[in-house]
Amino acid sequence: MNQATATYCANHPNRETSLRCNRCGKLICSKCAVRTPTGYRCEECVKGQQKTFVTAQLQDYPLAFLVGGVLSYLGGLLAGALSFFVLFLAPIAGGLIAEAIRRVVSKRRAPNLFKVAAAGVALGAAPFLLRPLLFLLAGAGMGALFALLWPLVYLLLVTYSTYASLSGMRLGR
Repeated sequence: MNQATATYCANHPNRETSLRCNRCGKLICSKCAVRTPTGYRCEECVKGQQKTFVTAQLQDYPLAFLVGGVLSYLGGLLAGALSFFVLFLAPIAGGLIAEAIRRVVSKRRAPNLFKVAAAGVALGAAPFLLRPLLFLLAGAGMGALFALLWPLVYLLLVTYSTYASLSGMRLGR
């Protein structure tokens, strides 16, 4: 009978294991293993794979913020006149803003780039909240509260739809 020799984790030499990274073949213990849709991988292979998807350059961040903010502000000007129709306009505006950002940054990607772009979009929509918010704080009552509704809906919808479009989020499959 042939006895198997014990194998140990490459990162933890005192842990016996038979698990291997399905990409590089390195021995890994359950603590080191990262579960992926195609099996278990070592942390180094996962980080290396993720780097291929993060292509954004330093100048992309301020560009995405600026383009998102300016276009969101312009959309907010239009949304202010449309009240109820902001429910339909904001997601469309978010998709158009995301496409403009994609073009400006040459389709480069990074999770933090999407967040910076969404922050720019939110900041661009924020000025439309100031006037109703000031009236509300001054005690203007329900009229100011109602006036705050549509700009807030615009801000939330345009920011979410821009981020979702840039990051590739999908609702349902």
